Amino acid sequence: MIPGKIYKPEDFVEAAWRRRWFIVLPCVLASIVSVVVARMMPDTYRSAALLQIVPQQVPEDYVRSAVAVRLDTRLAAISQQILSRTQLERIIQEFNLYPEERRHMLMEDVVERMRLEHVIIGGRGGRIDSNTFPVGFEDSNPKTAMLVAERLAGLFINANLQDRSVFADQTAQFLDSQLDETRRQLKDYEAKLEQFRRANPGKMPSEVQTNQQGLANAQMQLQALQESINRDRDRQLMLQRMVADRAATAQPTIESTPGPAQPMRAARLLEQERARLRAMQMRLKPAHPDIAIQQRVIRDLEQKAAAEALEQPLSPESTSGGTASAADARSSELQAELQAIDRRLADKQADEKRLLAAITGYRGRLESIPSTESQLTELMRDYTTLQGTYQSLLTKSEEAKVAANLEHRQIGEQFKVIDPARMPQRPVSPNRPRIILLGSMFGLFLGLAVGGLFEYRDKSLRTEDDVVMALALPVLALVPTMITASERKRRRRMRFVLASSGALAFVLGVAVFAWKFNSLANWIR
Repeated sequence: MIPGKIYKPEDFVEAAWRRRWFIVLPCVLASIVSVVVARMMPDTYRSAALLQIVPQQVPEDYVRSAVAVRLDTRLAAISQQILSRTQLERIIQEFNLYPEERRHMLMEDVVERMRLEHVIIGGRGGRIDSNTFPVGFEDSNPKTAMLVAERLAGLFINANLQDRSVFADQTAQFLDSQLDETRRQLKDYEAKLEQFRRANPGKMPSEVQTNQQGLANAQMQLQALQESINRDRDRQLMLQRMVADRAATAQPTIESTPGPAQPMRAARLLEQERARLRAMQMRLKPAHPDIAIQQRVIRDLEQKAAAEALEQPLSPESTSGGTASAADARSSELQAELQAIDRRLADKQADEKRLLAAITGYRGRLESIPSTESQLTELMRDYTTLQGTYQSLLTKSEEAKVAANLEHRQIGEQFKVIDPARMPQRPVSPNRPRIILLGSMFGLFLGLAVGGLFEYRDKSLRTEDDVVMALALPVLALVPTMITASERKRRRRMRFVLASSGALAFVLGVAVFAWKFNSLANWIR
């Protein structure tokens, strides 16, 4: 290239024409090599079975599936199982795959090559974009490709059925174990609750109303009993006074001396009790219990005084003979009544103690209920939680058993072959037109690069404009290039040698690369 010169499109065309052999020869040689390489590459056939993901036949509302793993995750796990070294090595030995490679390579490398280059699962990159996906294999023998694809599809279906059955069985077993453990804990808590109820009889929160009703009944009975005791004591006091007064005022009866009849004893006692009441009213308040008792005594004496007034005889002579015997009989009646009252008071006092003890017991139970309720609440909280957990586990366990039965009958989600593997009729690789086209393009680019290199290194001044542009001097005359015949031959030989050497080096490099690494065929595919 001439420094400082501005090249135009026609300059590039002229340079390409000058270097036409440097461009044409590599292109032709590369095309020839591409044709030879494409013809020498072995054919590769692909056979694939199309699998469909069939959903669960029983509605999810009736039977919930035990497999909660996402479909893409489960498919990836199944693919890893199928592409494991154990499975692929078994397939290689069964169908006698890669006999030449097994002689010169390790089995691990052969399995890795099969996994990466020849096994097909899903779409590009192994992704499954819909409910259907292919499972296939590539091999130089079309029948072998079909047989291996069928085997891979069968392994995929069996692995899915086995995995779902295992998941369902493991879920059912886990729920059964958790259910047994929860049932044991529930029985322990029930025993604790029974022991707690036995240790706290009558102190449970549910017995508050019963205790309150029992306390109210006991208090009412105690009140009625105390009122009865008070009445008996008042009667006892009155009888004791009557006996004492009768004993103090008793005098012998004078039968010989006629005289007026003796005054009535009840009337005399009534006057004495009224005098005592007046004295008590001067010392005590009107609401004092002793005044109320004294008033009841006076009322009783008033009734007895009225009765004695009616029984008083009209003539003293008719009653003088039986006065002494009547007084003794009355005293005996009073003593008998006092003894009966004493016995009733003793019984009622015993009942009073019993009622007081019952009231104390009821009050103690009511007072201890808050602490008992807190302890019972703590026990019942755990017990209620365990009950809920047990019911939930029981429901889930039954659902898991039904789901496991569903999987065993193979009516759950499964894979179905909708398009079986067939024997391919045409190879999928190599793509020979593409190889030839790429080889020709490579030769063309190589020729352009070589021609451009020679043109870049050429500093010749071929036109008047080149001289003016490079030297900035006027041109006086133009002398044409004069080349002898020997120089022409030498240049032709030099060009031929260069072109032949470049083409030969290119062919040898391509051949060594294809033989050593076998990467061209893989890249074309």
